[in-house]
Amino acid sequence: MTRRSFVGSTALAGAALAAAPLFGASVPAKGSTLKVALIGCGGRGNGALKDFTEACKILGMEAKVVATADAFQSKADATGKNFGVPEDKCFGGFDAYHKALASDCEFVLMATPPGFRPLHFEAAIEAGKHCFIEKPVAVDPVGARAVIATGEKAKAKGLAVVAGTQRRHMQGYLKNKALIDAGAIGEIKGGIVQWNGQVPWVRYREDGQSAADYLANNWLNFTEMSGDHIVEQHVHNLDVAIWFLGRLPVSALGFGGRARRVTGNQFDFFSIDLDFGGDVHINSQCRQISGTYNRVGEFFTGTEGSTTGGGKLSGKKLDVPDFKQDSDNGQIQEHVDMIRSIMAGEPLNDAKQIAESTLVAIMSRMSAYTGQLVRYSDVATNEKSDFYHYTCATNAADFEKGSIVLPEEVAPIPGQPWKDRKKK
Repeated sequence: MTRRSFVGSTALAGAALAAAPLFGASVPAKGSTLKVALIGCGGRGNGALKDFTEACKILGMEAKVVATADAFQSKADATGKNFGVPEDKCFGGFDAYHKALASDCEFVLMATPPGFRPLHFEAAIEAGKHCFIEKPVAVDPVGARAVIATGEKAKAKGLAVVAGTQRRHMQGYLKNKALIDAGAIGEIKGGIVQWNGQVPWVRYREDGQSAADYLANNWLNFTEMSGDHIVEQHVHNLDVAIWFLGRLPVSALGFGGRARRVTGNQFDFFSIDLDFGGDVHINSQCRQISGTYNRVGEFFTGTEGSTTGGGKLSGKKLDVPDFKQDSDNGQIQEHVDMIRSIMAGEPLNDAKQIAESTLVAIMSRMSAYTGQLVRYSDVATNEKSDFYHYTCATNAADFEKGSIVLPEEVAPIPGQPWKDRKKK
C-alpha cells in the first residue's frame, strides 16, 4: 500500500468526524489555511518552514506563519519578515517558545539545538499542537526517555508528531525496506552506516558575549547542546539500521578522539561496533574533519544479497509497491505525510521511534567517551546503571533561569571512571 492510497478519498471521508476535534469545527482539506509557528529560526528551521509551506501547496492548502521564536531576537525577526509575520509575533529570548505556543498556531515546527527539544516538545504537546520535531530529540538518556513519555501524551490527545528522519519518507528507502521485509536479501547479517564529512561550521566567542549566548550560537560544537555529531548528524544513518533490521541493538562498544576541533568539547571521529544480537554486527562510523574524504550512507549484507540504504539492491527479484511520493524531497514529503495522517484521523506519532534512535546514538557516544561497553538497557531501562541517570550538566531549563556555566572546551578522556566524570 502506498502512502497516497492510505489517505485516499474514501478514508478521508470516513475519518472526518474522528479528526474534527483536533481542529475544532473543521478538518483540513483542499483550500484550508494551516497556521504554523516556528521555534528555532536558524538554517534548518527556515528550511523546515519552507518545506511545510511546500507540503501545504502540494495538498492544495496554504500555510500561514503566525509566530516565530528564537533565542536571538534578530533571528526571529528575520524569519518573521521573510514569512510575513507581524513584528509583535516574533519572539526572542530563551523563553520565547512559550509565547509562540500561546499563539493560535495549529502546528509547531521545532528546530532548536537538540538539548532544548525535550522541554520544548513537552510544552508544545501540553499546548495541544501538532509537532514536527527535528532529529535528534535529546542529548542525554533522561531527555530521550522524556520524549517517549511526552509522545504517549500526544497519542492520547490525538496529536501528530513527525520527526526529521526524512529517509523514512523517501521512495528508494521505502522500497528497499519493503524488499528486505519480503526476503529479497535474506536475513541481514552485517553492515556499515557512515557519515564521514567536514566540520559544518565554527563560531568563536565574541567579546562580552554571555556564556548562554555563546553556547546557543556555537551549539553545534558542544555535547551539551548538540549531543556531539554522532547524535546530531549520524543519527540519520543509525535510524536506517534500526529500521531495516527491525530491532534495536543490544550494546555498543567503540572509540573516538579529538585532534582538530578548535572550539567546543566534542570528538572529531567515532567508530562503534553495534551488536544487534544473533551474531549481527553493524559498524557505525562518523567523522567531521575538513580536507578528508566524504561518504554518507548505509550498506547491509544479507544471506542472499546486499543493499545500500535507498539505492542499489542485489538479491531475489520480488515485486513490491513503488511507493511513489508527492515529492522527491523527503524533507517535504514528511510534512505531507504528517498533514495527510491528521486528515485521515490517524495522526502519525514518531516520538518513540526517534527517541529510541537518539538513545542508540547517545549510548554509542557514551561508549566512545568512556571506553566502556554500554548496553541499550543501561540508557533505557536499567535504573541501577550510572548511564541511565546521566544528564548533561547544562540543560534547557538552566537557560531560562539564567544559570549557565560554560563547559570546559576539552574532550572527554576514555578510561576515566564514569562517576568521576559526572562529578566534574
